[in-house]
Amino acid sequence: MAGKKDLDFTYTSIDEIFRLSIGETGDFSGAKYDGNFSMSLEEAQAEKHKFIADSLDIKQGSKVLDMACGWGPFTKYITENRGASSIGLTLSEGQAEACQDNGMDVVVKDCRTVKPEDFGTFDAIVCIGGLEHFCSVEEWKAGKQEKIYSDFFETLYHLLPAGGRFYMQTMTFSKNMIEFHDIDINAEKGSTSHVLALMIKEFPGSWLPYGPEMVIRNAKPYFKLISQSSGRLDYIETIGQWRKKFRSFNLRKYWLYLTLIPKLFTDKEFRHQVAIFRISPNRVCFEKEIMDHYRLVFEKI
Repeated sequence: MAGKKDLDFTYTSIDEIFRLSIGETGDFSGAKYDGNFSMSLEEAQAEKHKFIADSLDIKQGSKVLDMACGWGPFTKYITENRGASSIGLTLSEGQAEACQDNGMDVVVKDCRTVKPEDFGTFDAIVCIGGLEHFCSVEEWKAGKQEKIYSDFFETLYHLLPAGGRFYMQTMTFSKNMIEFHDIDINAEKGSTSHVLALMIKEFPGSWLPYGPEMVIRNAKPYFKLISQSSGRLDYIETIGQWRKKFRSFNLRKYWLYLTLIPKLFTDKEFRHQVAIFRISPNRVCFEKEIMDHYRLVFEKI
């Protein structure tokens, strides 16, 4: 699994720039346009939050576990709009500190190790984008991916009552995924080999599930699937909107960008991060159907 060091590299390193661009409690996951791309990014994210809360029947007094909570946008939504209580988990120190500064109950903890004795049980659990980081390349190569997902659903099983629901959305590999040995950071820029290599650089310690079928299969015998939908096109639009916001002028943000310039000449890995920022490899992967993105609602059997 991507460890704390990996996730700090991905998320804590961009913490202040992200919040200056997207907002203090902005979403770093695909929004829900459902084909209506006239909506603003904020409206589409609000639609996602409503869809999740409705799917999980979150209401006044519900106790919710927000796994991989990011900067806390869903926690903020359900506490302010549904009267629920929420505990958020993240492995990013930057995200946790930002959430705590904004009055949220968020702790640094591995989602895969949560037990009822830690925080009790919950009426509903949500994990938006967390599964993407649960299996590393090394674990996949060792044949451990299926067990990692199965063990995770067993963990969820002990945290929910019978009939309790779990929502997740995750990127997956799709029909145009290539063989691992063809992935090469030195391949032609913009090629599938190069773009996937940048994805690995962007999310160290992470390897995706092979389609929603892999996730659904490993949810058994603990959960049954209630609903499934692809958010691939929505994510393409979301990333496009993020790119605009990251490039919009803000004096503090652009000063932060300027302070990073010396690293261009001294840090090869940082140059890869600049390429990621310029290309948005996950968006290219969605466009080429190398990857897909799914919203899945499960119910405990």
